[in-house]
Amino acid sequence: MNTRHEPVNGLSVDVEDWFQVGAFETVIDRESWGTLTDRVERNCAEILRLFSEAGVKGTFFTLGWIAERHPEMMRRIAAEGHEIASHGWDHERVFRLGAEGFAQDIARARKAIEDACGVAVKGYRAPSFSIDARTPWAFEVLAEQGYAYSSSVAPIVHDHYGWREAPRFAFHPLAGSDFVEIPVTTAHFAGRRLAAGGGGFFRVLPYGFSRWAIRQVNGEDRRPAVFYFHPWEIDPGQPRVAHAPLRSRLRHYTNLGVMESKLVRLIGDFRWGRMDELAAREAARAEALAA
Repeated sequence: MNTRHEPVNGLSVDVEDWFQVGAFETVIDRESWGTLTDRVERNCAEILRLFSEAGVKGTFFTLGWIAERHPEMMRRIAAEGHEIASHGWDHERVFRLGAEGFAQDIARARKAIEDACGVAVKGYRAPSFSIDARTPWAFEVLAEQGYAYSSSVAPIVHDHYGWREAPRFAFHPLAGSDFVEIPVTTAHFAGRRLAAGGGGFFRVLPYGFSRWAIRQVNGEDRRPAVFYFHPWEIDPGQPRVAHAPLRSRLRHYTNLGVMESKLVRLIGDFRWGRMDELAAREAARAEALAA
């Protein structure tokens, strides 16, 4: 049961299609994307239904590539009261772009998203949480382009991403700037940080782990959690990439059939809201602590 004193957690969707994920980047060429079966609009419509039935609002971190091709979907997301933010242009990781390429990427994505939905974009999430120890310069680029916040850091050790030394909770990465970074949620156990912010971890692990982790963050730490998932994760009928490496297939396809019911349970067990609202509260909190 929700109680009013619990923190309002950040609910987010990383809007990319099944063929745009990091797990398949070595086996599906970007040049072929336009020829593949498009399922993102179908899946986002289902997510909007789930959110509407639960009475919650969230943030849709969207690829510019997707927004350009689905303007009606983008307008619907905005019209239903959700935030639309940027996930970059085509899911290229930040450390592969370099500072100049990154600036071009986020500018192109932002224009496509704003042209599609008619709403200003203030938030950003790096593909595969690829703002890390190699790319701290990305925060300055984001701030220079007028972004208010990012949710691009995973403060863990992982074979696919991670910045172990980063703070667990919201921080200001730039001196003298209001720009705020809100890392994806981790829990702590026996001196270790555990990924607990959604995605594959949420699909694969028992629901009790995520409930325990978010209760720890909300209760012991007294901070909001940040949760994310992808539209393709609620789509067990998506095409199979048979020639992908076994590890990639296991990560991508495990428990797709139970994801939707787990989401419904999670949304009902905690309080949720948009990431821009969470960013504003975290920025105010930091300012109050500094006063």
